[in-house]
Amino acid sequence: MYVGRIVAIAKNQAGQACALYRVSSRSFPNREAKQLGNKIAILPKPGHENDIFRNPYIAYNCLTVVGDTAIATNGSHTDFIAEKIAAGYPVRDALVTVLHAMDYEHDSLNTPRIAAVVHQPSGRGWLGIVTHQSLNVSEFELRPGTAYYVATYEHTLPNTHYCDEAFAAPTAADACQYMLGKGVFADFERPVTAACAVATSTGYDIAIADAKP
Repeated sequence: MYVGRIVAIAKNQAGQACALYRVSSRSFPNREAKQLGNKIAILPKPGHENDIFRNPYIAYNCLTVVGDTAIATNGSHTDFIAEKIAAGYPVRDALVTVLHAMDYEHDSLNTPRIAAVVHQPSGRGWLGIVTHQSLNVSEFELRPGTAYYVATYEHTLPNTHYCDEAFAAPTAADACQYMLGKGVFADFERPVTAACAVATSTGYDIAIADAKP
């Protein structure tokens, strides 16, 4: 099944909060994740830079960390959500405000904007999506070994049914591999790259990985 981009929130089996992102793409597979400090960006691979002129939505910061909170999304709304949270907005309000203001991507497919946020101290996570028809933000109590996700296509409503109850990823690098081809995510086609954050005692461990050809 092809579900497009995926964001997920989870606790691993050690109880560490995880924010997860995976690019799956039919139209623009020549992309990769790049890490700069506590941010990760999705960019065209060398030789494919001109793809940005075909679709301006394909390059963006997809993951960032603000204190005890990690944010993962499929677009430029990552930084705006992070700014709202840093300014003291409750996570739900930050998601609703930014998703409502920026709306879905006005490309040929009306691609939804999706977002995932986790807060390690509270053990809570949030999933949000804005489509051309609706806006939905849901809060979850995270459970060890369980991941909840929402995607740009097919699985587009945050709920407890879209989950993986055998989520195992001790590190951010492990989480990337899990998103690219393990558990429920193994059933989803055309993986390209992943970016993940896993809480530690000092903040968040972040990592990237590309899908195997």
